[in-house]
Amino acid sequence: MSQSPAFAGHAIPGVGQYEKILGVACGDLNPSDPKNAVIVDIELTHPDANGNLYCFDFYILKPVNLANGAHKVMYEPPNRGGKTWNTFARVPGGNDPGSITDAAALDNAFLLQRGYTMVWSGWDFAAGKNTTKTAASPTTITLPVAHYAPTAANPTGTITGPSYEYFVAGNATTNSLPLNYPPANPNDKTTAKLTHRVHLDDAPGPGPDWSYVSTPTGWTVKLTSGNFVQNDIYEFTYTAKDPTVNGVGFAAIRDFVAWLRYESRDEQSPATANPLAGDIQRVYTEVVSQPGRLLNDFRNLGFNEAENGQKVFDGHMQWIAAADGINMNYRFSQPGRTERNRQDHLYIEGRFPFANVHTHDPITGKTDSRYRRCEQSNTCPLGVEIYSANEYWVKAASLLHTDPGGTRDLPDSQYTRNYLISSHQHGSAAYPPGKGSCQQLQNPLNSAPIQRALWVALDEWATRSVKPPQSHVPTFKDGTLVSPAQADVGFPNIPGVTYTGLKTTRYLFDYGLNFYETGIATINPANGPIYPSYVSKTDSDGNEVAGVRLPDVTVPLATYTGWALRAGPQANDGCESSGQFIPFKKTMTDRFATNPPDPRPAVAERYPNFDAYYTKVVAAIDDLIAQRLMLCEDAQSELNRLVSRGADLGVPAATHLVPAAETFAHCQMSRAGRSDHYK
Repeated sequence: MSQSPAFAGHAIPGVGQYEKILGVACGDLNPSDPKNAVIVDIELTHPDANGNLYCFDFYILKPVNLANGAHKVMYEPPNRGGKTWNTFARVPGGNDPGSITDAAALDNAFLLQRGYTMVWSGWDFAAGKNTTKTAASPTTITLPVAHYAPTAANPTGTITGPSYEYFVAGNATTNSLPLNYPPANPNDKTTAKLTHRVHLDDAPGPGPDWSYVSTPTGWTVKLTSGNFVQNDIYEFTYTAKDPTVNGVGFAAIRDFVAWLRYESRDEQSPATANPLAGDIQRVYTEVVSQPGRLLNDFRNLGFNEAENGQKVFDGHMQWIAAADGINMNYRFSQPGRTERNRQDHLYIEGRFPFANVHTHDPITGKTDSRYRRCEQSNTCPLGVEIYSANEYWVKAASLLHTDPGGTRDLPDSQYTRNYLISSHQHGSAAYPPGKGSCQQLQNPLNSAPIQRALWVALDEWATRSVKPPQSHVPTFKDGTLVSPAQADVGFPNIPGVTYTGLKTTRYLFDYGLNFYETGIATINPANGPIYPSYVSKTDSDGNEVAGVRLPDVTVPLATYTGWALRAGPQANDGCESSGQFIPFKKTMTDRFATNPPDPRPAVAERYPNFDAYYTKVVAAIDDLIAQRLMLCEDAQSELNRLVSRGADLGVPAATHLVPAAETFAHCQMSRAGRSDHYK
C-alpha cells in the first residue's frame, strides 16, 4: 500500500515530497546455513503452506524523487511495536508519521531536512501479531509489528519446558496475569507456583489462589477472588508448551534491510519491485532502549553479515542500551522483558560478552567480544553507544567499558565510542515533571541534541573516515567510576532526599545444565555468580562529574540523578527507569530554612544576576559545539529553553534586551541552514 505524497503533500525544502509505503513482508530461512544456525530451535521450524516461515509489517517514508534524497536510510526496529524516533528526529509523535501535516515541524525535522529515507519493520513477536498475514490497512499502520514467528515442534510431538512470569500490577483492579506461553497441561496445578512479596528483598511467600483461564488473546492466571495488590511483586513458575522461535526476528531484520539495500525485486514474486532499489549507500540504525539491546545481540550473533556476505548496517546509534542484550534467542524467551531494580528479574539479558572489545570472563572462562563474528566476516558496523546514568544504576552499564571482573578500564573498540549522558534518567520526563510512583520529581534532562550531533558524527565516520568525539565515560583511572556507597559517590545529604545506594546486581543466572551452549533451560532460573559493576561519581551538588554534561548539568539549577526510589508501601525499592530532579533553593534564606540546611548553594548565590547565568549557559553550549557534541542548528533553541528554565527556577530576570539570535563562536551555518558542520 502506498500513499503518495505523504505529509498532506508538503514538500521538504531541497528534497521535495515524500511518500509512505506500508505492507507485510514474509520470508523463509535455511536452518543449515551457518548464518541461521545460531537461532535457537531453528531446526525445529517448518514453513507454512505458502513457504513462509515468518512475516512482519513494514513502514517506509522515502523521497518521491530519490535523486533528491541523501541515499541514506535511518532504520528503526520498533520498541514494543512503536516508533520512538520523534524526539531525536524533531518530529511530532505518533506511529503514523506520514500523516503529519504541520509544515513548520516538517521543515525543521532533522532527518527530513537531510533527505533520509526512514524504514521500520516488525521483529518482536511479543509486541503483537497478525495471524492472517494479510496486507496492512490504514487501521493497523500504527502498529508496524504484524510479525508472526514459527513455533518449534519435535517430530515426536509438542515441546514443553519450564517457563517463568514476573508480574507487577499497574493498577488496583487487575485480577489476571497474562502468560507468554500456554500451559502444557491446564488441568494440572500441582507443579505450578504463584508467589507474592512487597519488597524486592523480601522472601517470596505463597500467592493467592488461582486458575488457568483461556482467553481470545491467550492463556492467563486468574485469581479465584480479589485482585493483585498494586505494585507488589508476583512470580509464577509452570511447565509451558509450544515455544515460538523468537530468534527468527534477528534474521527478519537482516534479510529485509539487505533486500532493500542490495536487491531489485522479490525473487518469489518478481512483480514486486524494491522501492529503494539502487539508491541506498548507507544504512544507520536509531534505537531507544529495547531495540538497542536487540542490536547488541544482532551484532554479537553475526547478523550484520547478509546472506550475500555483505554488510547490512553501516552504523548503529544506540540510545539507552549499554551493556545488555535481549531475552530473545532462547527457548521460551520473552523479548518484551527488561530487568531493573524491582522489575523483570531472572530474565537473561545481560550476559557475557558485555563489551565491544575482547575480554576474558573469569566466571565462565571464555574470551569473547560482541564484535568477534563481524570481525571474522569483515562486516562490522560502526557504533556510537549513548546511554544514561540510569543504565549504571539498573543495568550494570559499567561492564561495557570495564573487564568482567570489574578490575580495569577497557580501551575503545576501533568500531565504537561510548558516551554517558551525565545524570540522565532512562528517557526524559516532561517539564514540569511529576513524581509518578517515585519519591522525588522525575528527571527532565533531554539527550536529543547530543544524539543528533553524534548521528552526524557517525555518518562522517562511515562516509569520510572522520573519527567521532572521544568516549566520555567514568573510569577507574580518573577516580570517577566508584561503588554506589554514598561516601564513594560523593552525593550530598539533601534534606528530604533518601540515599540508599541501591543498584541492580548483574548475575550469571543458572538455567540448568548446558543452557549457555543450547539456549534451552531445564530449570526455572536462579541467581548465580556476580559480575561487579559500578556507578559514576558526583560533584558536591549531586550531579555526575564524568560523561557528556548537558548545559543543565554544567550550569545547574538542580540536582539530577539517574536513579530514583519508590514511594508508598514499596518505599525505597527502585523506581525503575526514573531519575530525580531536585531543584536548588532560590535564596540563601530558603536554604537555611530547612533543618539541617540544604548543603547546595542557592540559585541566587550562584547567579546573582541574569548575565551571570546567561554567559555561563552560552559558554556551555559553545563548548559542546566545539567538541562536536551539539549541532549549531540546535544551539539557539537550547539557549532559549535554558533561559526559560532559569526564569522558572529563580534566576533573576534580564535587565536588558536579550539577543534574539546568539552568536556562538564555533558555529558556521550553511546558507540553506542544513549544514552538518560543527565549527
